[in-house]
Amino acid sequence: MVDRVDCVVIGAGVVGLAVARNLAQAGVEVVVLEAAEAIGTETRSRNSEVIHAGIYYPTGSLKAQYCVAGRHALYDYCETHGVEHRRCGKFIVATSDDEIPELDRLKKVAAANGVPDLEWRTPEQVAEVEPAVFCVAALWSPSTGIIDSHGLMLAYQGDAEAAGMMLAFHSPVTGGKIEKNGILLSVGGENAIDIKANWVVNSAGLHAQKVAAGLEGLAPEFVPPTYFAKGNYYSLIGKPPFNRPIYPVPEKAGLGVHVTVDLGGQIRFGPDVEWIDHIDYDVDPKRAEKFYEAVRKYYPALADGAIQPAYSGIRPKIQAPEEAARDFVIQGAAEHGIEGLVNLFGIESPGLTASLAIADMVANMLGIAD
Repeated sequence: MVDRVDCVVIGAGVVGLAVARNLAQAGVEVVVLEAAEAIGTETRSRNSEVIHAGIYYPTGSLKAQYCVAGRHALYDYCETHGVEHRRCGKFIVATSDDEIPELDRLKKVAAANGVPDLEWRTPEQVAEVEPAVFCVAALWSPSTGIIDSHGLMLAYQGDAEAAGMMLAFHSPVTGGKIEKNGILLSVGGENAIDIKANWVVNSAGLHAQKVAAGLEGLAPEFVPPTYFAKGNYYSLIGKPPFNRPIYPVPEKAGLGVHVTVDLGGQIRFGPDVEWIDHIDYDVDPKRAEKFYEAVRKYYPALADGAIQPAYSGIRPKIQAPEEAARDFVIQGAAEHGIEGLVNLFGIESPGLTASLAIADMVANMLGIAD
């Protein structure tokens, strides 16, 4: 027997839960299928927990548009739903004169993206509030914040469940088929079942391409390649010397080894970029040497032995290590020709910040308005 539902969302990360919330509140019958034992066990539980302003992304890209729109929506949501957060701002610092043009470029890109509030700061001005930081120039971003990402996901889950959403853990999607009257999904786990849905949203994060490739009837050319970029984090031992995030100028595959301050005041450095072939969350202690080198450019007082491995996260990239960064891929019937199917590929940073905006986009693509 095949169970029938209006909509299946695959993946209970922050974006999947935001989508489920949006659709459930619009009156859609929603089932969320999560392969793991809890919500947000992969990408969203292993990030910097930063609310991004929208500074870095190419103007007109989905990342730029959804980050800015999502950031405004997210701050409002946190205020109305009691999600712990702090609009603490951040510094982006140049540690040599040849990095100053990059700060100038970022300021112009940010303004074009709808983030007009970046301000130049001198080393003396930075030192007044962050005396441990070395720089030759800096940009101040007052719109950046930090957030309890797990608290946010719980809030999304609570809203969705209050609107009737059902969440099934230990329920991996093992295959599927595009049929004339819906999309059939095979669900594994202890109680394997088949589910047919009018709409399916593939928000499986690191596994989104694998899920899509298993859908009979979806042409292979619509499934991008999968690349895993591991980001390692190290925690600081001792008294925190910073009160807010400190970012270097960005690097090719990420935003550089930066300072993140969590809501409890603890300091983490990271992430770096380590391209891997298989999902593996172990942090190699030998990477500490590169962390010391990177961090001491803007925090020269970092003592030997002052950092220790903390955790790692893996970004679902859709470009190879030497290729230019790619935008979010939010793929619906206009792209692949299959009514009712939305694939979300490459939803890395700023996915958390953009989550509410992405959810609105998905609902619009499915013709559902809340």
